[in-house]
Amino acid sequence: MLKRLLFVVLSAAILVAFESFAVITPAAEPETVVEEPATDVVETEQVVDEQLAEMAELPCVISRFDNLMRKVGEEEGQDWRLMSAIAYSESRFIEDLVSKQGAAGIMQIRPVVARHFNVPVEDIDDTETNIRLAGMLLSELDTMLRMPASTPKEDRLSIILASYNAGIGHVLDARRLARHEGANPNSWEAVSHYLKLKADPAYYELDIVQSGKFTGSGQTLGYVNEVMRKYNHYCTLAS
Repeated sequence: MLKRLLFVVLSAAILVAFESFAVITPAAEPETVVEEPATDVVETEQVVDEQLAEMAELPCVISRFDNLMRKVGEEEGQDWRLMSAIAYSESRFIEDLVSKQGAAGIMQIRPVVARHFNVPVEDIDDTETNIRLAGMLLSELDTMLRMPASTPKEDRLSIILASYNAGIGHVLDARRLARHEGANPNSWEAVSHYLKLKADPAYYELDIVQSGKFTGSGQTLGYVNEVMRKYNHYCTLAS
């Protein structure tokens, strides 16, 4: 009986000693899983970043607005060199220029144009918005003129520029007069001729004329010639 008691006591002591020296390994923490972005998303972001970097590094050869003109021109489907030529002719690239008629900015955008495109009038003082409105207006004029795809580029651009400067109503009248007299309404030579004739009551009083008398043909023709000359020059400077 005594031996059995000693054996139990000794066994208990050994067990206590063993537990006091035992090393308990902590449970491993769950591994954190980092989800990688989809490969196509990463590649798309890289392409955009590279394009922006390339654009930012392009040298300014026409004006300090070259990169902004490129950006807006691409987004609005317009040749940025043409828009630069318009900016030169309208304002000589002076951002805070305001005309007596209220046209503002480097593209000389009028408040009525901003309202037409549902843009707050005060935003035309922002240069990017100013350029963008010009691009939107050029696109709309091209659509409204409905010239056939076969129209030579120089004629098309000249007629659009005349609309930008004089208002599309007078240009549409000139095209109606040209068609009425058997001339080509898609020829800038013919359109410019009838713009001049719109100062003559024998023409502006005709029923087909909807916008009345026009006495600004000299200014408009000079404007078109200047913009086209600068545009052709800019095309030799930049791609």
